[in-house]
Amino acid sequence: MVRRANYLVDAAPGTVNVSTDKPVFVATSERPPEKVMQTAVVGTLGELTYRLNLNGFPGDGWAFSYFAEIEESVVPETRKFKLFIPGLPDVSKATVDVGENAPGKLRLYQPGYYNVSLPFVLSFAFRKTNDSSRGPILNAFEIYKYVAIEPGSPDALAMASLASRYSSFGDWANEGGDPCWPSPWSWVRCSSEPQLRVVSINLSGKNLTGSIPPELVALSFLAEIRLDDNMLTGPIPDLAASSNLSIIHFENNQLTGSVPSYLSSLPKLTELYLQNNKLSGYIPKALKSRGIVFSYAGNMDLKAGNQEKHHLIIIISALLGVSLLLAVSLCCYVLTRKANKKNSPPEDDLTKAPPPAHKLQKSDAPSCEIATETCHPFRLCDLEEATKNFENRIGSGGFGIVYYGKLPDGREIAVKVPTNDSYQGKKQFTNEVSLLSRIHHRNLVAFLGYCHEDGRNILVYEFMMNGTLKEHLHGRDKHISWIQRLEIAEDSAKGIEYLHSGCTPSIIHRDIKTSNILLDKQMRAKVSDFGLSKLVAEESHASTNVRGTLGYLDPQSVLIFHQRFCSQAN
Repeated sequence: MVRRANYLVDAAPGTVNVSTDKPVFVATSERPPEKVMQTAVVGTLGELTYRLNLNGFPGDGWAFSYFAEIEESVVPETRKFKLFIPGLPDVSKATVDVGENAPGKLRLYQPGYYNVSLPFVLSFAFRKTNDSSRGPILNAFEIYKYVAIEPGSPDALAMASLASRYSSFGDWANEGGDPCWPSPWSWVRCSSEPQLRVVSINLSGKNLTGSIPPELVALSFLAEIRLDDNMLTGPIPDLAASSNLSIIHFENNQLTGSVPSYLSSLPKLTELYLQNNKLSGYIPKALKSRGIVFSYAGNMDLKAGNQEKHHLIIIISALLGVSLLLAVSLCCYVLTRKANKKNSPPEDDLTKAPPPAHKLQKSDAPSCEIATETCHPFRLCDLEEATKNFENRIGSGGFGIVYYGKLPDGREIAVKVPTNDSYQGKKQFTNEVSLLSRIHHRNLVAFLGYCHEDGRNILVYEFMMNGTLKEHLHGRDKHISWIQRLEIAEDSAKGIEYLHSGCTPSIIHRDIKTSNILLDKQMRAKVSDFGLSKLVAEESHASTNVRGTLGYLDPQSVLIFHQRFCSQAN
């Protein structure tokens, strides 16, 4: 059955709106919303008339009216009326007696027809009977058209293949049968057209591995794909055949390769989330000009520049270089020929290699000597513009103050500015940049880059909308459920486990606490603040001094402290 919204016209004179704030009893088979039944129209002159267009008709359908007495009256009155539909005499025989069929006020009466043939243009009227003291009342009505649904979906084969990839991942991948018929799988949404098609797939946070399922390419009616918060690798497949795609969530995975250009030609695309992957190359220019919700932060090798201009610069530079090389070679040849005529040197002297080109002096190189691998160096003026000259302070700690910022491409950032200019503060800055440029995980706050200019050491991170875990645990107006607490604990543990087991060499955080666990807009947790972290290889000569915040010490540091204390005691 399909329900369509419509609008009424040709209302009779004397039609007025009435309403009540008192509860209306709606516990009948159809159970219309109570707020709907608290409003109505009344024909004060004895008649209600309307006309509407029924899209998809003529045809057989289902039609019901809803009546409830919500008007106040001083003395007992009657409200009786008949339904009149031109061309449908059998339907027009019905008489509605609200007082008899819904005794007492504020109760629902719902006469209707389960199978009735209706035209495209439906004109109808409710007219009061001669023995009625009040005009007709109408609170609501519904009309559905019966449509033939073909059992089974053409997408069943592709969906069965997709589900079989993850048969060991849980019950959700083993629901079996047709993905749309008689009811859709728990992670699938299907269209209600005569031919059932898969229009939405939601596999967020299912710990999926491997590449993005290739079966998605065969689902041409897809409008929404959610594969975020998994461990998927490889490139983004070609989904150009799915022209209905409007929402794509691939964030927080480990996808590689470039951003496909076909994404900018999807006509209905409104949301594209690609942040926190390992994508590289250039973002298609047409994609940035579409005005869609587009997020791509956390892809260190993904550039927002113009690839065509970049290629043009490379070509021009190459041509200039070749031209210069040819000119130098020609000069050398002419000079050599002249020297040969004067001195007549042996032929072998012509093959001598020219002297090596001058190398860059150390003074020509950037002043920052941090081994950053993949992080991006920001200019101080750009950060001042993004933060409105460091106006909005959102946090602080022993290392420095954190400000909110927004880059020209729309990315929200958190900018950490140190307040400690001591050797120890600079050492923590260098340490954090070096470590963060090596690691990437969806449960670690994404490190976007740094600024080392005018003697200032600044760190740039992704912005975490819901702040720190500490604020939610101790804030008066904050509340997190036990399910959320378990998810936060699991997310934090995954981030720490990655540092301990997924990095080579392993990293020990040494300052785990609730203020260093940040929460994104979905309340998923990420570990932050690596200023005091160390590589495991460095811990072979670690000191016994406690690091981080008083009251917090991770298990590795406890073990090292215990071993050192015992060896000194012996």
